[in-house]
Amino acid sequence: MSSEKDKEIKDIPEESYLDKTLRPSRWEDYIGQKHIKDNVKILLRAALERGHTPEHLLFYGPPGLGKTTLAHLIAKETGRQMKITSGPAIEKVGDLASILTNLAPGDIIFIDEIHRLNKMVEEVLYPAMESGVLDIIIGKGPSARTIQLDLPPFTLIAATTRVAMVSSPLRSRFSGGVFRLEFYTNEEIAEIIRRSSKLLETELEEEALAEIAKRSRFTPRTANYFLKRARDYAQVNKKSLDKETVKRALDMLSIDEIGLNASDRKFLEVLIEKFNGGPVGLKTIAAALSEEEATVEEVIEPYLIQLGLIERTPKGRTANKKAYEHMGFDFIDKQD
Repeated sequence: MSSEKDKEIKDIPEESYLDKTLRPSRWEDYIGQKHIKDNVKILLRAALERGHTPEHLLFYGPPGLGKTTLAHLIAKETGRQMKITSGPAIEKVGDLASILTNLAPGDIIFIDEIHRLNKMVEEVLYPAMESGVLDIIIGKGPSARTIQLDLPPFTLIAATTRVAMVSSPLRSRFSGGVFRLEFYTNEEIAEIIRRSSKLLETELEEEALAEIAKRSRFTPRTANYFLKRARDYAQVNKKSLDKETVKRALDMLSIDEIGLNASDRKFLEVLIEKFNGGPVGLKTIAAALSEEEATVEEVIEPYLIQLGLIERTPKGRTANKKAYEHMGFDFIDKQD
């Protein structure tokens, strides 16, 4: 005999692991990033034929493009166990030593946001990656001594959104390769949404699919997020998931027809109305928006630049004609 509470508990895992369900588990289901897939497949096949563990890999690029998914696919492809951690989580050398000494031969370590790794920890990681040894200092002062522990062969897969902050010595030790993930095309995003809708058992009209794809900022994570929110809206309002339903759902999220959110549009509005389209410095526009400079530079501006709406010039940020037209302002050419 089961109670209502038991039913609620049973229902939790399905929603808790929804993102995991949408994550591809086979190379055939991983859409896009063909150049990376081809290179990694060869690396894995060659390592398997030689009986070696695959070499260390570093993936970098903006959030939501599939860096973590690639690491999971590699673990599945090699049939190895993967230990997952992140740069900020490894605070002390002892934390890293604990992870490395508990590895089985051939295990994979995945370190997300590796650019935030403590420098002391990074120094200990060098010999571990290069020579398979762990140098530990015991004691302090004149009585301190170093002991060297042999580690089982392992593969380190790392991911970062800011590759410039990964030190050159650390980057050079990723002997398997350093790969940049590119933004997806609308066709690839549409294919990802089509696959996700099937996994969610959601009937999605082709026009609705195209509407989500064009607003998804060329990013699979954003596309899946929009699909789930559109599905929720359709379910609650008892509507079919057509183009109009998708538009209404995304309007509620303040996402316009080219994927700009409220913060993006506010940035363009301030740049055009208050500063006549620029040029204006980062500090000034951040103050006008009441946002941190890092938020403006790393969260708001990249997509606007990618769409060709703004430019970063030596004198500051400037709005292009396309931005004026999108925001409904008359464009005045400042060129003589």
